[in-house]
Amino acid sequence: MKAEILFFSFFLSFLRFYLFIHERERERERESKRPCLHFSQLSLMDSLKDLFIPQTEIALMLYTRNNLNCAEPLFEQNGSLNVNFSTNKKTVWLIHGYRPTGSTPSWLQNFLRILLNREDMNIIVVDWNRGATTFLYNRAVKNTRRVARSLSGYIQNLLKYGASLDNFHFIGMSLGAHISGFVGKIFQGQLGRITGLDPAGPKFSGRPFNVRLDYTDAKFVDVIHSDTHGLGIKEPLGHIDFYPNGGKKQPGCPKSIFSGIEFIKCNHQRAVYLFMASLETNCNFISFPCSSYEDFKAGLCVNCEKFKGKSCPRLGYQAELWKDVLKERKEKQFLKTAVFLDTSGTSPFCTYYFVLSITLLDKTMKDAYITFKLLNQFGKVEEPSLYEKNTSFNKLQEVKILAQFLNDIVSISRIGLAYFQSSNWQSFTFKYNIQRVKLQSLTYPARPPLCIYNFVLKESEEVFLNPSICTSKEV
Repeated sequence: MKAEILFFSFFLSFLRFYLFIHERERERERESKRPCLHFSQLSLMDSLKDLFIPQTEIALMLYTRNNLNCAEPLFEQNGSLNVNFSTNKKTVWLIHGYRPTGSTPSWLQNFLRILLNREDMNIIVVDWNRGATTFLYNRAVKNTRRVARSLSGYIQNLLKYGASLDNFHFIGMSLGAHISGFVGKIFQGQLGRITGLDPAGPKFSGRPFNVRLDYTDAKFVDVIHSDTHGLGIKEPLGHIDFYPNGGKKQPGCPKSIFSGIEFIKCNHQRAVYLFMASLETNCNFISFPCSSYEDFKAGLCVNCEKFKGKSCPRLGYQAELWKDVLKERKEKQFLKTAVFLDTSGTSPFCTYYFVLSITLLDKTMKDAYITFKLLNQFGKVEEPSLYEKNTSFNKLQEVKILAQFLNDIVSISRIGLAYFQSSNWQSFTFKYNIQRVKLQSLTYPARPPLCIYNFVLKESEEVFLNPSICTSKEV
């Protein structure tokens, strides 16, 4: 009798499980037949209409690895959560900015593909085009608050289904960065992360923290500033603020207004493309904490020791690896962390940093001009851009030279060095006893540093020397 009862219970459980799976399959089949959602296709005519009939609407478009090429609604018409949404996975919210022409963001589809290639996650595209497509920028600014309030309602619903604020990563472009901040304020800074991609400057610059994106809006806030002299904001807003190429003019962008719309938006959108490159390439966008871009260009900021054994922070997706130390600096020491780097002008924008440390054995160099170059394993010469060429080494026994290369040199066969006096009034040639030259990759700090010991460097005479891995005490 007991065996029959156990068998009957097992059979009922199996039947319930089978019906549950069958119903989910039917639901997926029904959903597969429905049309895909598309980003709002608006135009300049809609901006014109907005002058007389303003509208604010939002649509939440869900993408996962199950529906990479076909957006689905986050919530069904009956209010239930889309079956493709996983409450256990990270959720990235992509929020665009001001769109006076109403067009789909040119970067959107590629951004989605790159994110889902990188990690199995939920992506929610926040389409607030009806609200961003207007000739009145001030109206779009006011709409950002309305969008944030609407999003908070959807988020509350997600939380009821078991989603976690800590798993939410908001990535906002321009006005979308401030929308992310307003959402974060509604949830009292409990969002996991906000990334601001060149947050909008007009109507936000110089404003208090409660009316713009701020580091208190999430547990970690990173910001990329790429157009501080134009459409972006200059002041630091996050736990860390990246200023590529000083945050002003980006290499490769048009310099003439005759280039049309690209002249206006290229610098502003570069933040988006740099973040995408950090996901898609193996390039580490190593960035250096410094008081100003001028000091960075002078080679004064190559020390990463303040990050407790980590290398200097990296721009982009990997920035959260520095979250703990950055939060501690911000909350306990009230320090802003502005970091600088230079990039190339074309995708994927990678450059590679090395620091060359020269230690003298006896007398000091004065008003020196140091050059160096690297030879790879094939004997090809790689010449860097030096951040500080003319330097006074008076009373210094060691000097550090920051250099940027357009190509990564993995295997270095020789290091070329030359020294020149800045003033040529002397009638005799100086010789210097160099105790050590140390070359370290800052972009890839895990690579062992290379050293050359005890050699003579003559003025105006280039020497090529074979380096070896530094001894353990030198590392």
